[in-house]
Amino acid sequence: PRRFYAGLMDVYSEFSVHAKPPVSLEGQLYWREFFYLNSYATPNYHKMEGNPICRQIPWSDNKELLKAWEESRTGFPFIDAIMTQLRTTGWIHHLARHMVACFLTRGDLWVSWEKGARVFDKYLLDADYALNNGNWMWLSCSCFFYQFFRCYSPIAFGKKTDPNGDYIRKWLPLLKKYPKKYIYEPWKAPKSVQQACGCIIGQDYPEPIVDHTPTSKQNMSKMKAAYDAHKAASKSKSSSKSTSSSSTVLLYYAYPFSSLPYYVMSRNFLCLFC
Repeated sequence: PRRFYAGLMDVYSEFSVHAKPPVSLEGQLYWREFFYLNSYATPNYHKMEGNPICRQIPWSDNKELLKAWEESRTGFPFIDAIMTQLRTTGWIHHLARHMVACFLTRGDLWVSWEKGARVFDKYLLDADYALNNGNWMWLSCSCFFYQFFRCYSPIAFGKKTDPNGDYIRKWLPLLKKYPKKYIYEPWKAPKSVQQACGCIIGQDYPEPIVDHTPTSKQNMSKMKAAYDAHKAASKSKSSSKSTSSSSTVLLYYAYPFSSLPYYVMSRNFLCLFC
């Protein structure tokens, strides 16, 4: 990391204007160290039970939903295209990882982030214990990020950057003839359009495995219940102790990045690299 950082600073020195953390490449390097620190300091980092920083959420153990997600059979073209690319190439863009992780967990299928992390471990060429598990906790709102009411849409999210659905057409060629109007929601196409495109929904390509809008709202209610239970348990536990009830944990790590003071903050963590 030191060598990478030094090289990056050399590149930055050649330009008066460049991106800044946390969205820059420099910021991504800091995030990497943030997750490495937490993976080192956290018992049972790779799972929910026995993990002191992970919210305890009653995920389902629906193996059929998990398998459909892994095998690109959810009926949502954007999700299925991403998972097809993952299985085929061993890599997907980080925002694509966000999309399918949210969809599997709190967004739609309500399957544990642990199961999703194992699938990523299975296929990703860049699979990394610290980054993979940390980001799955993040996207499932189990740790680090807690705004569970913010949910990725398996329809609208892809349309923002690829309104024509070219990504879907590449990775799901059976849908390539669908008009732009229906490429993200082929089940809405009239039967005549489906026949003309040579792909009948429910026959050649699956119908949506869930109804996204009501399901995501139901899952938000489940998340709120889990958070309320966590809050009540924490309050009960803190009242029985005489120690400080501060919700901020300071993690100090004497990492070789000693020349790079940097702060990464989240709701419950203040991470100091110094």
